[in-house]
Amino acid sequence: MIWTPRTTVAAIIPRGDLFLCVEEAPNGAAVLNQPAGHLEDGESLQQAVVREVLEETGLAFRPLGLVGIYRYRIASPIAGPDDATLTYLRYCFHGQAEIDPNAPPRDADILALHWLSLEQLRSSPLPLRSPMVLACVADYLNGRHYPLEILHDLA
Repeated sequence: MIWTPRTTVAAIIPRGDLFLCVEEAPNGAAVLNQPAGHLEDGESLQQAVVREVLEETGLAFRPLGLVGIYRYRIASPIAGPDDATLTYLRYCFHGQAEIDPNAPPRDADILALHWLSLEQLRSSPLPLRSPMVLACVADYLNGRHYPLEILHDLA
């Protein structure tokens, strides 16, 4: 078996002290997440985050910097005995989006969009998709903003 981490991207989109979150139900139960998803073959990390934000929120996103790179390991409900965990590598970007209150999510898996503060995320009755959600917002608020030039997409 070959260990293969899953590469994902996420977007921190601030509006004052609020952050755009998506409500989704990946396993049938609603959770909160940033607009996020998987890197697809042939696209850069920046292209992936722009695509994911558009798909999930209907908004055009412009990445301004990288917040961080996060590794998260979880037990897999579908894993066999030789593969008891899944590993995700999340590249979290921060940026701006043209806010259109009438823009519907394009992804059928998105139940709703919410603007939430860090405290509202911490105390939400809906669980977070992963601990990366809070880590990304906290790092953004703590000034962890890295230039996009640290990313290199070699052909």
